[in-house]
Amino acid sequence: MTTTLAKKEEHALSQKRWFLFDASSEVLGRMAVRIANILRGRHNPYYTPHVDTGDYVIVINAEKVLLTGNKNQRKNYMFYTGYMGNEWRRNASEMRKRNPRFLIEHAVKGMLPKNRLAEQMLKKLKVYAGANHEHQAQNPIKL
Repeated sequence: MTTTLAKKEEHALSQKRWFLFDASSEVLGRMAVRIANILRGRHNPYYTPHVDTGDYVIVINAEKVLLTGNKNQRKNYMFYTGYMGNEWRRNASEMRKRNPRFLIEHAVKGMLPKNRLAEQMLKKLKVYAGANHEHQAQNPIKL
């Protein structure tokens, strides 16, 4: 019995699917795992770790994603400019007000492999704060 591995040239010719994910009333971590698996292509029978076999994911209602427990106030995101004293922190509720897309993008990025392939996978993630998106022509499949 042989194992078939997907090749970059062969998979580039196949049609990529689009999935629509509604983030309202979904827990952030559990949702991010499902999104990361679709971006990597782990739902496909021809999944290969070193080839981008994943599909596109559209996430709507990013501002309505849930955080369990006290994470809204206690979960901090730290940013550092590189200069002494120029680091700042924001909790999850502040980040949700400023940029609701950040919570989902940051969680999904942390669940992807740390290599150049992850950069390509993240480009296939489209996150929107509201219920409207501009990818109706791709006929996304609702999850």
